[in-house]
Amino acid sequence: MRQIKLSFLCVVLCISGMYAQDNKNASGTGPQQAAGAVKSDDNRFEVSKQLDIFNALIKEMEMFYVDTVDIKKTIRRGIDAMLKGLDPYTEYIPEDEMEQFKFLTTGEYGGIGAYIRFREGGTVITEPFEGMPAAEAGLKAGDMIVAVDTVDATGLSSDKVSELLKGVPNTKMTLKVQRPGEKKTRSFDVVRKQVVVDQVTHYGVYNDNTGYICLKSFTDKSAQEVKTAFEKMKKDHRIESLILDLRDNGGGLLEGAVQIVNLFVPKGKEVLTMKGRVSQWDRTYRTYNEPIDTVMPIVVLINGASASASEIVSGALQDMDRAVLAGQRSFGKGLVQSTRNLPYDGKLKVTTNKYYIPSGRCIQQLDYSHRNPDGSVAAIPDSLTSVFYTENGRPVRDGGGIRPDIEIEEEKIPTMLYYLYADKDYILFDYITDWVSKHKTIPPAEDFVYTDEDYESFKKQMIAKNFEYDRQSGKALDALKEVAEFEGFTGEDSTLFIALEEKLKPNLERDLERYKKDIKRLISSEIVKRYYFQRGEIKHNLRDDDTFKKALDVLKDSDLYNKTLNPAPEEKVAFYRPSKSTSETKPV
Repeated sequence: MRQIKLSFLCVVLCISGMYAQDNKNASGTGPQQAAGAVKSDDNRFEVSKQLDIFNALIKEMEMFYVDTVDIKKTIRRGIDAMLKGLDPYTEYIPEDEMEQFKFLTTGEYGGIGAYIRFREGGTVITEPFEGMPAAEAGLKAGDMIVAVDTVDATGLSSDKVSELLKGVPNTKMTLKVQRPGEKKTRSFDVVRKQVVVDQVTHYGVYNDNTGYICLKSFTDKSAQEVKTAFEKMKKDHRIESLILDLRDNGGGLLEGAVQIVNLFVPKGKEVLTMKGRVSQWDRTYRTYNEPIDTVMPIVVLINGASASASEIVSGALQDMDRAVLAGQRSFGKGLVQSTRNLPYDGKLKVTTNKYYIPSGRCIQQLDYSHRNPDGSVAAIPDSLTSVFYTENGRPVRDGGGIRPDIEIEEEKIPTMLYYLYADKDYILFDYITDWVSKHKTIPPAEDFVYTDEDYESFKKQMIAKNFEYDRQSGKALDALKEVAEFEGFTGEDSTLFIALEEKLKPNLERDLERYKKDIKRLISSEIVKRYYFQRGEIKHNLRDDDTFKKALDVLKDSDLYNKTLNPAPEEKVAFYRPSKSTSETKPV
């Protein structure tokens, strides 16, 4: 019954905004007041009616369904399905998931500092964090957790193992692990601590005077980390320009984004305005601190996985003409979520607002309130987007994310790499674990080279293990063939399909050679991470990063930088500012 009550409350909370708006509309006089009151009464009646139906349905199912019903799981599926029908960001967070939710917003938790993942036979450590208890104790990627203190962990899921590993900081535990290639197990004494995951995963100086900061997420500490990195590079290396890398940064706390913008623009500047159904929650965010630098040239890197808070930072700096943006168009999430308390210590994370950056534009790409008949959501076509203007009069558009000032074509990643990385048999993971066990040290991250000789050895292993992978082109051809046969287009002549099938048939030896460059790059990156953690992985990957190289070139060419932000008068559109109207792994 507790779960049934909880589901009712979730339903009520999802429509509470509707009540607030109805009451607001009903506050007038005359016919409008009467109409608003009738609408509000109708809504309340409909809610009561649907909850009565739902309550009766649960009771009947629990009493009479042929098999025993897990009420908790059944209602959780109902809650998830209900919220999924709104948008991907509105979700229910029960009490037992609050620790993970806290980690996403603070980057902190009590544990050993590592990612774990379940594989056949048990749970393995896939990545220890630099400077955290797991790494300091000597645990390595590939170690299978056999026991936690006196608890046998061999048959437990990664969720259960995670619960055993997390705990109060400064408490001690003994981990027994099976290291690949060894017959005897090893024991490690590990002291839990408050694990703080750095959001600035790497910063450094390139081309003598250009600072680089890679930020992977926005928590309540992100702005301070960016500030610390910037000030250290400015003091120690006298940097004259900055690259802020927000690629693959999916966002986080809105306040963190505002604080980072505040580091580079004057106090009192408008960063964004939030508008939603409940007007009392509308809010404008302005910079409220003195900045650390307002003149240093900045290039912000973005791509298709830069979303939410990343788009606030990049979009605001673009609208203020404070930075040049380079890379690919961002994800296009212009929605804001707030949390609402629920009974039994749960929370509802619900979309409450759209945000509008300084030019007045909202960059939300998908309209979840208008779905296609099949339930899908279409992106807003470029032809239907509107033009807005930066402070210098440069045209920018709403909808469809943030478009970079300098667009660099994204390198296409072969499908085979996805299968290698997500392989359930861990062939690539085990190969790297074995390679690392035979090489005690490697050169610095930026100098390491994975040789052709090593790659030939890898190819032999893959062929010997008969690595299986699929190809999307083959699946598409099968679907086309089925439709063509159904509609009678193939007739007796199927030679075209036979030829295409032969051409698209996976050929392991051929594809390992065809995608050699990409696979070598993946292996090289994963090897470096084993020795130098995420920081080293980023340093290593920057060597072959075309977007990063372009950013360095832009910052080296002051004329290009200034022209991008201040186009010649004949290249500008007449300045006009529209009104801002609404229109798998687990950390342990």
